[in-house]
Amino acid sequence: MSLLRAFIAIELPSHVCEAIQKQTTRLRQTLGNDIIRWVPTENMHLTLKFLGDTSTSHLDFLKQMLVREADLHPQFDMQLGGVGSFPNQRNPRLLWIGIHAPASLVSLQRGLESGASRLGYKPEERAFSPHLTIGRVRQTAGLSDLQKIRTVLGTLQLGNIAFSRVDSVHLFKSDLQPGAPVYTKLFSAPLAKA
Repeated sequence: MSLLRAFIAIELPSHVCEAIQKQTTRLRQTLGNDIIRWVPTENMHLTLKFLGDTSTSHLDFLKQMLVREADLHPQFDMQLGGVGSFPNQRNPRLLWIGIHAPASLVSLQRGLESGASRLGYKPEERAFSPHLTIGRVRQTAGLSDLQKIRTVLGTLQLGNIAFSRVDSVHLFKSDLQPGAPVYTKLFSAPLAKA
């Protein structure tokens, strides 16, 4: 049985990725590469459901579920803006750009979570918090590095970065590589026309 690492996500148009890159340039320059492992622009996406190790023989079931759920949800617009960290501001481990979206996004995510659960995938225990990961704090970061991150995030104001139309959802596979993971789109399902 062949396994691949899979997830369901919303892909961002190139103009949105370019806007994020432009708006976060100062942040990237200030914090540098020694403290943060930055996500390459081409890898930015909004994860709706992480599936983990998935049998290739199970892909057809996932595709059918994706089509069924996409047909139930209309296309929508989302706004990207703001910057923050998980798990919180005091202990930054992951840097993100915020996403302000209509209830349609939450409804779509819940439908996909439910559909994946019916197929035997473990339900996510944490509440859905839409965000785009832009960087991960390196494990070698010390207390002074974390203080620097807190200071920079506390003073940086990132307002509205871009709007993006969401018209489809995608099944991706992830190949972990030393530099950065390589994501390959396996399947796309269009959302219903509004």
